[in-house]
Amino acid sequence: MADLIPLIGFVFFGLFSPGPNVILLTASGARFGFGPTVPHILGVAIGVGIIAGITGLGVGALLAAQPTLTIILKIGASLWILWMAYSLWHADPARTNGHDRPFTFIEAVLFQWINPKVWAVALSATAYVATLTPTDQAATLASTFSALNLGVCLFWAMAGTFLSYLLTNQTAWRGFMRIMALALGGFSVLVFL
Repeated sequence: MADLIPLIGFVFFGLFSPGPNVILLTASGARFGFGPTVPHILGVAIGVGIIAGITGLGVGALLAAQPTLTIILKIGASLWILWMAYSLWHADPARTNGHDRPFTFIEAVLFQWINPKVWAVALSATAYVATLTPTDQAATLASTFSALNLGVCLFWAMAGTFLSYLLTNQTAWRGFMRIMALALGGFSVLVFL
């Protein structure tokens, strides 16, 4: 267990710091409440674990060795993040309308496949488990990422839910959603750095 403390610290700070998942979960908690955001939370926790696990099995090394795949992943990630930022920018300040809803479990799992921050943290975390067999690397990374990220997701969704109590008028809601949209849009540029 003591050998895992550096990995746990690295993964926790890597996932807790602002990124697309943090922004989307905070916005979802604020707009839809905690209960409706639970499938999104669970999808992120499971999806991040899957990405970390396959990175431990060598998929991360394959991506690093194939610049074309990396560029395709970055372009896809940037476009999807920009689309989500656009949606947040134009979101109705009211909690929901006929078309608005939080991410589903499957959408949240699938988003992790093009979430550049998750890939970056997972690729970097492989250094902490390099002495393990690929199967043990995958299991250790998957369980560490999922367990820690569940707590991170719960925190940010709950923070958004509590924040909604401060957003008492349409101007405050619109300002909050636009700040979230700008922060998310910024990550579409960071994908290429």
